[in-house]
Amino acid sequence: MSTNRAFRVPQSKGGLTPEEAGDWEKNLSHDEYSKSYKPARKGSLQSSVRRALQIGQDLILKNKKMLLGVMTLLFLSLFTTVPIVPHFGSSDPKVVIVLAANEGGGVLKWKGPQEWSIERSSIANKKHYAKLHGYGLTIKDMTTKKRYSHEWRESWEKADMLKQTMRQFPNTEWFWWLDLHTYIMEPQISLERHFLNNLDNETYRSLETFNPLGLPTDLPYIDYKMPIDMIITQDCGGFNLGSFLIRRSEWSELLLDIWWDPSMYEQKHMIWEHGEQDALEELYSSQPWIRERVGFLPLRKINAFPVGACSESSDDDRYFYKPNDFVVNMAGCQWGRDCWGEMEHFKAFAKKLHKPWWKFW
Repeated sequence: MSTNRAFRVPQSKGGLTPEEAGDWEKNLSHDEYSKSYKPARKGSLQSSVRRALQIGQDLILKNKKMLLGVMTLLFLSLFTTVPIVPHFGSSDPKVVIVLAANEGGGVLKWKGPQEWSIERSSIANKKHYAKLHGYGLTIKDMTTKKRYSHEWRESWEKADMLKQTMRQFPNTEWFWWLDLHTYIMEPQISLERHFLNNLDNETYRSLETFNPLGLPTDLPYIDYKMPIDMIITQDCGGFNLGSFLIRRSEWSELLLDIWWDPSMYEQKHMIWEHGEQDALEELYSSQPWIRERVGFLPLRKINAFPVGACSESSDDDRYFYKPNDFVVNMAGCQWGRDCWGEMEHFKAFAKKLHKPWWKFW
């Protein structure tokens, strides 16, 4: 006799009677077929995982466009500086280094091996320093930019580049401009430690003690108690803009607008030999509101020269690099000196200065 029996559920107008329901449940509990309704415990987790994966796959297939959009925003947030995308877990650094480069080859000539080597060395030096201290770095190509080329202004776009960088980093306080032919010799020193945390004592405001250009020193309506928003140096030829800092403020935004606008100084930008340097000197010498926010550092603080620069003042120790100076600026090396040789010399010297203690050669 077969042990498998089919049970017929008695039908009645009012459903099962209590006696019929009891008999049916009793017979069903002893039937082997009833065991097939109990899920086996073994493999239950695998079944749950499979169901979850199936649900996830269905959601992905139904929302492919939304998923693609979320992934795109996440990528932009993590790996770019797109201003419309919130950058989770990060904020603009306190200091951004603005490096003038010649990445595209230039408008006057194509770069040779030495020019490429100088660029790589300079960029690597600034990247290392920025990473070491949590600063930002943006590289601006100066020579391939054609804006205002009809006015011979391709070589002095620092004000315009700084305005662009301020828009790129809307929450950064200080912007440090560096020319390509510069090298940070003491990368372990932060700008805060070097002078930013003690500006009043590290800078001088008046030109009475050092004034190589002989600019007027007695302008009226100057308040030297105003905070410093621009930090520059002077060399034997006047203001030096190979390495300088500017702070974000209403004052600096107005200065950059005026500095870049040739209508402020008529057509002098057509004849000025040093471009934006001459423009800033002109504004400083005649505008009290500009002068009162400018602070000067000694040249060797952020802008030391190699031997060969400022040759007419070769015996003046205020200009020339000495060991442990912060930055060296090979200013004017492209005019009769060897830029590549100077860069390699200071790169090797910096490596020697900071050689690990366990290395003896």
